[in-house]
Amino acid sequence: MSSIVGKKRGNQTYYYLVESARVDGKPRIVDQQYLGSAEELVARLTDAPAGSPERTQHKKFGDLAAVWGVLGRLGVVEAIDAVCGSRRADAGASVGTYLALATLNRVVAPCSKLGFSDWWATTAGPRFTKVSVPATDHRRFWDAMDALDTTKLAAAERAISTAMVTEYGLDLSALALDMTNFATFIDTANDKAPIAQRGHAKQKRNDLRLVGLGLVVTRDGAVPILSHAYAGNRPDVTQFSTVLDELTSRYRALLDYPDDEAGTGAGGAEWQAPTVVFDAGQNSADNFTHLTDSGLHFVGSLPPSDFPELLAVTARRRRPVDPDRFPGLSAYDTRALVFGTDRRVVLTHSPNLHAKQSRGFDQTLAKTLRALTELADTLARGKTRRDRPTVLANIAAITRPRWVNRVLSTDLTGHDPTDLRLTWQINNTARKALETELFGKRLLVTDHDDWTVSDVVVGYRSQNDVESGFRQLK
Repeated sequence: MSSIVGKKRGNQTYYYLVESARVDGKPRIVDQQYLGSAEELVARLTDAPAGSPERTQHKKFGDLAAVWGVLGRLGVVEAIDAVCGSRRADAGASVGTYLALATLNRVVAPCSKLGFSDWWATTAGPRFTKVSVPATDHRRFWDAMDALDTTKLAAAERAISTAMVTEYGLDLSALALDMTNFATFIDTANDKAPIAQRGHAKQKRNDLRLVGLGLVVTRDGAVPILSHAYAGNRPDVTQFSTVLDELTSRYRALLDYPDDEAGTGAGGAEWQAPTVVFDAGQNSADNFTHLTDSGLHFVGSLPPSDFPELLAVTARRRRPVDPDRFPGLSAYDTRALVFGTDRRVVLTHSPNLHAKQSRGFDQTLAKTLRALTELADTLARGKTRRDRPTVLANIAAITRPRWVNRVLSTDLTGHDPTDLRLTWQINNTARKALETELFGKRLLVTDHDDWTVSDVVVGYRSQNDVESGFRQLK
């Protein structure tokens, strides 16, 4: 026998179609089928969709929650609040929370602080962070940043980098260091940001004020553990010693080493200096001296053109580095005088780099020839008003790009503006000599006399991790 039975769960009644029968002389339910709530039953009987929502929303969640989870594991909010103080009663969130939200946005969907509220409204963030959309007004972010001065920033960064090393077991035996600058849109008349200055813009934005940044990352995963901001008009090379000092101090603190090189760390481990990797932009006699005095190992690079005797080394004297890991890469391992000190240097040659430099030079040369052709055509018309010194200056500017003057010769005839004529010639022999001498070559320097050439190359190539980080930031 079939019947409909209601079962109450809390304040809601749910209905089932049950089949009853006698079992051992007693009535028992032998089968049941769930029908739904009263509303769902009515909807079925009237052919109307049951429980359809009046409206729906799609909120971004997955990537947001993943990044917020990492920030939580590292204690980013707590680290910043520890140095900035607790949340003000009238604030929508603490300083640490605002800066963690800014970090979250930068990772997931970078936008301006002015556009943050609109973006935040499209995510599930307000639900699990308990920070409402109105509380993310762009002015609150600027207030939070104003609360974090240089000293507090360094303290918070130390705490966060310590947490990263502890939480993820980062390998600090080799670290890559590099410096760059960022173009900003800070108004020229704004005197509240002295760190933003005019300088040599690496993004070619000479019309904007710059902020310099030094960054140290781990070789495994390129995780940043140290940053150093400086005025945009200061050359990178002048900031090298400052970053090294902070790196040494933080490294000792992370591993619980005392402030002397001969000390032992936690558990009695002997001091083992990390290896710092840097490029030729940080080279100077003072920096190498400071590097040696700091007790850090290093792998760096030198301008090959500063060592013509090494560039003259023939290909037959180079040896393959590691055919499996670095196909085609060869190297010449020797010693040279670097800023007055005898150092181990490794001259490498990469066919891939050689080909890229050759293609790049072809493009540069083609651009130069187009400009010379345009100038020659203008002179040939005999209507120019430029005198000979001015035209010579034009030619010098056109042929200024690196290596062009080694393979290209120009000849300007005539003296008066109307009879000036320009011709040029490419020396293919000089072009071939240039490729043989320079293309595809790097000159590495290290104090690791015990490393194999392959180890030196691997160490130096970790420099690419910092450059990749800079590209992501920009």
